[in-house]
Amino acid sequence: MSLIDRIGEEIKSAMKAKDKVRLETVRSIKKVLLEKQTSVRDPESKELSEAEELEVLSQLAKQRRDSIEQYRSAGREDLAQKEEQELVIIEEYLPRQLSDAEIESAIAQIIAQVGATSPKDMGKVMGPAMQQLKGKADGKKVQDIVKAKLSG
Repeated sequence: MSLIDRIGEEIKSAMKAKDKVRLETVRSIKKVLLEKQTSVRDPESKELSEAEELEVLSQLAKQRRDSIEQYRSAGREDLAQKEEQELVIIEEYLPRQLSDAEIESAIAQIIAQVGATSPKDMGKVMGPAMQQLKGKADGKKVQDIVKAKLSG
């Protein structure tokens, strides 16, 4: 079952359960997936690849995290809570996020592979790190850990 089909089933379930937040969230996910499918359409394939679906979901999750941060800094806890509820639903479709220790371990291996020694080498590390950890870890968190490891 493709992600769009799965989300279609989720929309039906949310409607039956009268779960407004879930319904809005899965509808927005479906909308973005369909837009991406239309814009990237490969004549050979009618559906998005798993990597493209993951990219869309990661982007939606990042938008929610950014919004939560902005709403909290503006003192709008009500809006931040709504975004958090949506983020939880979006994360259900993403692969399990790695713990900080798992991210640090992966980054340490990458640093050893590329021979990075100082903050100047951050670019050498970030490319492979983001490729390896895409969808499994937040990019900001990866960047912070790389900075810390190369500075210390």
